[in-house]
Amino acid sequence: MRIKDVLKEKRLTQPELAEKLGVSLSAVKQMVAADSVTTATLEKIAAAVGVPVWQFFISPDDLAKEISGNTFCCPHCGGPLKIVGV
Repeated sequence: MRIKDVLKEKRLTQPELAEKLGVSLSAVKQMVAADSVTTATLEKIAAAVGVPVWQFFISPDDLAKEISGNTFCCPHCGGPLKIVGV
């Protein structure tokens, strides 16, 4: 998960995120270090940081590199995904 990377991209510190979320710094450190967090938690972090939830899984730059002929790889399983109806 890219929580730490997104914070760097947005130039936010973990203490700043804790303040925005109204939680302790230790709670944020646990979120950042966790292998997985709940969807509700990701939505709260995304809202606080100002990004869509998907950016915690793949960066916009990586997504742009992966798009080829309307297909790209799933950031979770690595399998090919085809975008249709866009």
